[in-house]
Amino acid sequence: MGSTSDKMSGKANELAGKVKQAAGDMTDDHSLKAKGAGQEAKGHAQQAKGNLKQAAKDVVDRA
Repeated sequence: MGSTSDKMSGKANELAGKVKQAAGDMTDDHSLKAKGAGQEAKGHAQQAKGNLKQAAKDVVDRA
């Protein structure tokens, strides 16, 4: 994937994870809350990957 699609996928996973965590809080479902936290972390990692790809592309473009 390109940097933009990584960032978009990451943001989607982050938001979905936050929704799952909120649902887990409301229903007192610790498993759902943990799954949400994991998905949110995955989203952060995807966004970081997208940022890294963008930075690498910027360096190559300047060279």
